[in-house]
Formats: sequence, C-alpha cells, structure tokens
Amino acid sequence: MTLPTDRAAFSIAEVIAMTGLGRDKVYGLIRNGDLVARKAGRRTLVTAADLRSFLEALPVVGKHEKCRAALVRPAS
Repeated sequence: MTLPTDRAAFSIAEVIAMTGLGRDKVYGLIRNGDLVARKAGRRTLVTAADLRSFLEALPVVGKHEKCRAALVRPAS
C-alpha cells in the first residue's frame, strides 16, 4: 500500500479506509501506544510518518525471501 504523498496527516476514517482495519482496532492500537495519534481540538489525526512507521513495523508473513530482502535492502 502506498500512502498519499501530498498529505501530512489522516483522520481515523481515512486510516480505516487505507488499512482495512476496523474502527475499534485502530482506536485500540492508539490506546496501546502501537499507533501514534495526535489531537487537533476534537479531531484525532495520524501523521503520514506515524502511519508508515506503524505499517513498516508489522511482522512479515510467510517465508518469502523476496519480501524479507526488500525490507533489509531499500529499493533503488
């Protein structure tokens, strides 16, 4: 998944739409400190950098060497 590069932050609804995670799961990740969120008044926002960090920290599934190699070596 690629994140929009023109956005600095996303609403919870946008994070849900982009990741496919449920609302309760997203708020649970925030509550547990796994996903960093920020408040702007009543609005809860997740910065693009924090969402990217969260996604990149998720474990790789399977034994695909290509996947593991891509995580170790940055794409050129």
